Amino acid sequence: MSKLRELQFSAVTTFQRYIGNPVAGRLPIQTLLETTGRKSGQPRITPIGGRRDGSSFWLVSEFGEKSQYIRNIQVDNRVRLRLRGRWYSGTAHVVPGDDARARLRALPRANSTVVRALGTDLLSVRIDLD
Repeated sequence: MSKLRELQFSAVTTFQRYIGNPVAGRLPIQTLLETTGRKSGQPRITPIGGRRDGSSFWLVSEFGEKSQYIRNIQVDNRVRLRLRGRWYSGTAHVVPGDDARARLRALPRANSTVVRALGTDLLSVRIDLD
């Protein structure tokens, strides 16, 4: 990763960790993804954006496999998803062959714009809801 991309990754993730995620996670309309920490085994909750499509939910990770929730999914792909205030269980699948930029065009515009602008390594994720 280039120095500029590394700096961008560091700045964005620091902002998300200490300001963005704590604020967004408290909003009742915010979609939340709960993974199991790969080291701690504790639940880890991340505010995300995406869209439900039938019995699946699609999202795009802006930092690909560097995102902590992606790393957690790779160890244990059982997740929970809060949509419109209701929790659903599901199985997450990282889909590296999917065109993440095209996927963003099908997802909610506001979140997709931010992911496209700040992301350095886009990666599609599909969650199959139980």
